[in-house]
Amino acid sequence: MKSLLNAIIFTQVLLSAILIFPVTIASADDTQSNGPEQVVRAFQETLIQAMQKGDELGYQGRFELLAPAIDHSHDIDSIIRSALGANWNTLNKEQQQNITEAFRKLSIATYAERFNHHEGERFEIIEQRPLPRDQILVRSKFIQNDSNPINFDYVLRNGSEGWRIINILVDGVSDLALKRAEYNAILKRDGFPALLDMLEQKILQAEKN
Repeated sequence: MKSLLNAIIFTQVLLSAILIFPVTIASADDTQSNGPEQVVRAFQETLIQAMQKGDELGYQGRFELLAPAIDHSHDIDSIIRSALGANWNTLNKEQQQNITEAFRKLSIATYAERFNHHEGERFEIIEQRPLPRDQILVRSKFIQNDSNPINFDYVLRNGSEGWRIINILVDGVSDLALKRAEYNAILKRDGFPALLDMLEQKILQAEKN
């Protein structure tokens, strides 16, 4: 009887472990699939797709392909707020919405314009490491057949929608720092309408190219 009881208990424990273990694994996989490196990798894979189908899709097709990829990988709101700094709080709500949407469209347009043709290029993830303020750096290279690799390093922060890119360094040059200098100079010199017009003109230029 004792042996039978022990066997029953063992079977119950084993069944419980079988039921619980897959759930634990699935949860871990879900978390891993949304990690910083995975966010960057998924975005870069879409960039390569846009290049491979560049001629077939045309500019508008690449724009439509890249739009959701950028929305799911970039914290556009955070980037434009950081770029404008203290000037962000001088804008009213409508201006903030307009500049954010224009910046989003320009971000997509820039990628659609530049990543338009494929000649064997590929991205390679180098490493992921922590940064101060709970941020993560994902380092990568853009490998080209006929030129030196280009370093693309991504700074990500974990927010309400998961890990998102908040800055990109290309060969060590911060894209956010460049935008901060350019945008605030225009705001200071010419005001908000001029900044919004500049972004919209750049979008139109990307379409023409």
